[in-house]
Amino acid sequence: MDSTDRYTVADLGLSEAGRLKVEWARSRMPALASLRAKAEIERPLEGQRIAGCLHVTKETAVLIETLVTAGAEVSWSGCNPLSTQDEVAAWLASEGYSIHAWYGQDNSGFYECIDRTLEFEPTLTLDDGADLIYRVHSQFTHLAEGIIGGTEETTTGVHRL
Repeated sequence: MDSTDRYTVADLGLSEAGRLKVEWARSRMPALASLRAKAEIERPLEGQRIAGCLHVTKETAVLIETLVTAGAEVSWSGCNPLSTQDEVAAWLASEGYSIHAWYGQDNSGFYECIDRTLEFEPTLTLDDGADLIYRVHSQFTHLAEGIIGGTEETTTGVHRL
């Protein structure tokens, strides 16, 4: 386990493999590339702090890059302990992104990573399964009034709310 206040990942040594996967995904996501080019000029998310709790995959890494290009600061955790691509998490950490996720987390590690993401004090949330927003309303209630918006990807998560 490699960990600092900015990241918690399985092994930073996997970052080169992660870079290759992210490059592959980036080359196959033209819609985000187009948005990223526009966002680089307009910076519509300038000043926003986005906490994400989504699958940590090569595609999500491209989304994270796009959000940062649009001006946001981000902090990320995985929404499923069995879907995190450790090499992608390592690449994100090596590039300076705040990422807290590794494959095979136990329940304690899973919620610790979400909590570390929320310590970032987000203004926006991106969630899959409502674990992040559940923690806001149960453990981080002081953050609720500073969060101006968010998304929940699944109907299961919406039902939890």
